[in-house]
Amino acid sequence: MNDKELITRSNEHVSSFFKALDRMLDGLENLAKTCKPTLGGERYLTDKEVSVRLKLSRRMFQDYRDQGRIPYCQLGGKILYQESDIEKVLAENYRDVFR
Repeated sequence: MNDKELITRSNEHVSSFFKALDRMLDGLENLAKTCKPTLGGERYLTDKEVSVRLKLSRRMFQDYRDQGRIPYCQLGGKILYQESDIEKVLAENYRDVFR
């Protein structure tokens, strides 16, 4: 780049800068959608959120609730799970590979 070159949006450096800004904006928007505030340091997840994360059916969580295998909280018609309870159930049911 020489001293008298006009810097426009089509300039390679400027273009790559704006592309990087667009990627950062997309990432921040995604973070804002998925980030939930905590209540007393604990995150609460719906059965849909848990089933998507673990790739398990929502019906399975209903069966686990009915069998008393997984703790939950019910407010009105909404079922919520503490994230730490889900992690605890997963850890308790973890099985090492045998060889």
